[in-house]
Amino acid sequence: MSEFLPLEGVRVVEASHMIFGPSCGMFFALLGAEVIKVEPVEGDKTRQLTGMGASFFATFNRGKKSITLDLDSPDGRKALDKLLESSDILVENFRDASLDRMGLDPERLRERFPRLIIVSCKGFLDGPYKDRPALDEVVQMMTGLAYMTGPSGMPLRVGSSANDIMGGLFGAFTAIAALGEREETGQGRALRVGLFENSLLLVAQHMVQYALLGVDPSPMPERSFSWPVYDIFHTADGNDLFIGAVTDGQWHILCRLLELQELIDDPRLSTKMDRINARGWTIPLIQESIGTRPSAELAAEFELHGIPFGPVAKPSDMYSDPQACGGGLPESQLPDGRRVRAPGLPVQVDGKRIDAGLPVPVLGKDTAEVLQKLGFGNGFIKRASGHES
Repeated sequence: MSEFLPLEGVRVVEASHMIFGPSCGMFFALLGAEVIKVEPVEGDKTRQLTGMGASFFATFNRGKKSITLDLDSPDGRKALDKLLESSDILVENFRDASLDRMGLDPERLRERFPRLIIVSCKGFLDGPYKDRPALDEVVQMMTGLAYMTGPSGMPLRVGSSANDIMGGLFGAFTAIAALGEREETGQGRALRVGLFENSLLLVAQHMVQYALLGVDPSPMPERSFSWPVYDIFHTADGNDLFIGAVTDGQWHILCRLLELQELIDDPRLSTKMDRINARGWTIPLIQESIGTRPSAELAAEFELHGIPFGPVAKPSDMYSDPQACGGGLPESQLPDGRRVRAPGLPVQVDGKRIDAGLPVPVLGKDTAEVLQKLGFGNGFIKRASGHES
């Protein structure tokens, strides 16, 4: 069958930076949409980040076209208007006040472009915090996600930009639903995705636990366990393995593999609840046995017998992990000619991965092509893009 590009023919204009909005645009691109990234004359500042931010632009802008527009100039605004007339979706993450000042607030955009679907990536949905600026780490602190991640007194952010990426996914998911609705109604929608509300969803299980039991859940490092074995263990060769035994069958298999028949025979460990309550003395015995065996030997036994396990890895280890590299890390070319492998959508369609090996755009590379197709001449394009000499 043909390549899975269900959004082919859909035009998305993305005016955003950092991760939240760009991840939303990337998801459209991976599904075949034409994503036109509108950058300021000097380029998206995310391109210049260093340290932990050095990967942001390359990771979340794959598969897009790049045009530069001077939105402070009449010609730049005219070019954007013409572009939006020809587009299906707009992804933006401007401050509300900035949009109002430019006349690009969702209400006026919907009046002028009634078929346009607007995806506004914001810190908060409507409410008392609506006008606050937000960052992924800010909302993790606000919603209890950081509290649940670190030990007591040491709140920790999750080790990725989880809210930004997941918020972008919700924006794309809902916009695709709105595209389907537009087929029936002919009308677009104004969507607002909240970073804070996204983080709320990530802590929903802990909120509901409190609502049902009336007790604040302990942070994950100190949580009350629901399973007999759900821990990190140290192996004889100095590696760490996470091992889970959450069913009666897995408990018995694990004990046999570790030659701990005495745990199987012990009447104090007859039920799952008995084993959970006995973790204080059973886990050290399991660790003692695991500590005498190398990790590769244990991994082979666990895989053969269906015991859930995983090595404690670093992100860099994924470049040599056979599962991660098994078609899931295609190469993308960067603007400077370097190539980098990065994951795409965690989905197979008819047994095939969705290719993520799309190039990262050179700043402004597609300005002339995009604006010429909209009917603008070279002189106008230079003025609109801020490159008139």
